[in-house]
Amino acid sequence: MRIMEEIIGKEVLDNSAIVIGRVKDIEVNIETNEIEALVLGKGGIKESLGLSGDEIIISYDIIKGIGDKILINR
Repeated sequence: MRIMEEIIGKEVLDNSAIVIGRVKDIEVNIETNEIEALVLGKGGIKESLGLSGDEIIISYDIIKGIGDKILINR
């Protein structure tokens, strides 16, 4: 999926422009082929090695915009 390739790895910022994580994965509804949520990793060396268990799931409903970074309404 081309959209997944463009979104994975982007930083996610809240209303205060504070980085809350990077997109690690995307949850997609297979029946409707729509994005339901973004799975964020908090970053750091553990994240790059695949050892981090810290994930944040962001509902697609709270996303305000997607560009170089992803802005959420939180």
